[in-house]
Amino acid sequence: MLVVYVLAKDWTMRTAVRAELREMGVEALGMDSADDVDRAIASGGLPNLVVLEATAEFLHSPRIQGLVRHVPAVLIASRAEKVSLPDTPAVLYRPVSVAEIVARVSEILAGSKPHER
Repeated sequence: MLVVYVLAKDWTMRTAVRAELREMGVEALGMDSADDVDRAIASGGLPNLVVLEATAEFLHSPRIQGLVRHVPAVLIASRAEKVSLPDTPAVLYRPVSVAEIVARVSEILAGSKPHER
């Protein structure tokens, strides 16, 4: 099964993206901290993709930086918050719809192989 981490402080976006991905048969895990990511990796390994709210808090975390270096990411960024964005397959700027996020995730996952859990 394909696994996606949805890492965001914005719980409404996180919940909606998770729900849509689960409807598609993707194991989508919602998280709001680097500690959540550590626990998920410890219990099941790396995901196929990360949807990441591109905030300074997350992007300055060495743990999140390491994850994004090893796993494709879809960044959800703000034009108002100026942060240095890592090189990723996709950057979507707010305002962005859940449908747009899920469509981009689907495109990237189409070339992924499921991770064993």
